[in-house]
Amino acid sequence: MLLSNAACTKFPHMMIARTLPDLRAACASLRETGGGLTFVPTMGALHDGHRALVKAAVASGAPAVASIFVNPLQFNPTEDLSRYPRDEPADLAVLEECGCSLAWLPDVETMYPAGEATTISLTGPAERWEGDARPGHFRGVATVCAKLFGQVRPDRAYFGEKDWQQLQVIGRMVADLLLPLEIVGIETVRETDGLAMSSRNRFLSPAERAIAPVLNRMLKETARSLVEGAVTEPVLDNARRNLTEAGFGVDYFALVDGPTLAPIAFANPTARLIATARLGAIRLLDNVAVL
Repeated sequence: MLLSNAACTKFPHMMIARTLPDLRAACASLRETGGGLTFVPTMGALHDGHRALVKAAVASGAPAVASIFVNPLQFNPTEDLSRYPRDEPADLAVLEECGCSLAWLPDVETMYPAGEATTISLTGPAERWEGDARPGHFRGVATVCAKLFGQVRPDRAYFGEKDWQQLQVIGRMVADLLLPLEIVGIETVRETDGLAMSSRNRFLSPAERAIAPVLNRMLKETARSLVEGAVTEPVLDNARRNLTEAGFGVDYFALVDGPTLAPIAFANPTARLIATARLGAIRLLDNVAVL
């Protein structure tokens, strides 16, 4: 119904919608057969981290919908939107391989029609950290997610824990606006050396890629020290210094309350260590629980 013959042959088990009428028709059909919908919003450039999200959505037993949309609203003027990697055929193949039932591929005009006047304003977990480093970023993330949730009307949406602050921002927005869906966090998927999987990793030079796993190692070492009773600020200072000596530019390395992202002086049951550090032009994000 929604595909050309050629596309149907290539993706025989997955529908593709590019317009809102097609999306609504496909979602209605899936609800009739599956009783509900799960949803994975993405910006494409799919890797094993995205695969884990889609597979979790499929494993829930409800049909899985995934979107691919590079959202211009979450890029600030200093970031290069055109440089974001795009490979639609490869991404669609990944989605079908994972059991996705429907791929939603809107264009910018569909997501942001002329004349609209509403965006999502945020405080709470959107403040500090990435909120300071990338002004307007979470406004763009929350706005596009609210739109996507309204378009797809899922029962559950899946997000990776790698972007911990984003996960808390979206969860807070859904709770505050009484949106009728559950936000599900999925554990960070890593390379064998511990580097958190990210679309940005492909831009690391070989030398930078060799250094990159140090970020996760430092997070885990610091978490162990805090669990063993070390004083927080000296341990954090030592981690920042070690990362700098390894070649990173450290934007932040902090102990925070997991749900609120507020900085804390002592670990609590929901504490997270969060970090962003730069290798060349690439910003790497990671976090670990302090258990």
